[in-house]
Amino acid sequence: MLDALQHWPLLIGYVLGSIPFGLILVKAMGKGDIRETGSGNIGATNAVRAAGKGIGAIVLALDVLKAVAAILIARAYFPEGADIFAAFGAFVGHLYPVWLKFKGGKGVATLFGILFALTWQLGAIALAVWLLAFLITRMSSAGGLLAAASAPIAAAVLGETQYIPLLLGITLLIWWKHRQNVARILSGSEPRFGAKKADEEPGQDTPSTTL
Repeated sequence: MLDALQHWPLLIGYVLGSIPFGLILVKAMGKGDIRETGSGNIGATNAVRAAGKGIGAIVLALDVLKAVAAILIARAYFPEGADIFAAFGAFVGHLYPVWLKFKGGKGVATLFGILFALTWQLGAIALAVWLLAFLITRMSSAGGLLAAASAPIAAAVLGETQYIPLLLGITLLIWWKHRQNVARILSGSEPRFGAKKADEEPGQDTPSTTL
């Protein structure tokens, strides 16, 4: 069982991670419930559809920063190693927020916040993988999946072995949350950036609904 010094960073991380910035900001703009727009995702891309690019950019930044905040708080006020529990709490909170009946985002933006906060090299590698995969496939989902998969490998190469279990767990959760995207990628039906809206199926995730 977790002792108190591990319990609190995990709880703090979960509370911060579970803040649904997409839902809050879109409603604040008078644009209704983001869950009833587009794919129904509470992340940045769906926020763009619901309230415009400016709000989408703010949601993206906040979804990254809530993970960063959780890790920095853990490092400032708890013993060494607490940042791992805070990071996992923030990630799970984003994916499964209790306030939204455990229906949250897909975790890629929050993953980047975790990686850059743990060590910037991990974040830089994952971002490079995302960009390369996106440029090749024109699919944000493919970029997110490969960026997540690269994280534990990068941790091993960089000698940051203490983060490998955390990043393996996060990778598995991201792939699980993207299971429909994976199925569409394998079938060749995953939409690509720049594709005409007429080619998309109603309710289907569009190229960047992986955040």
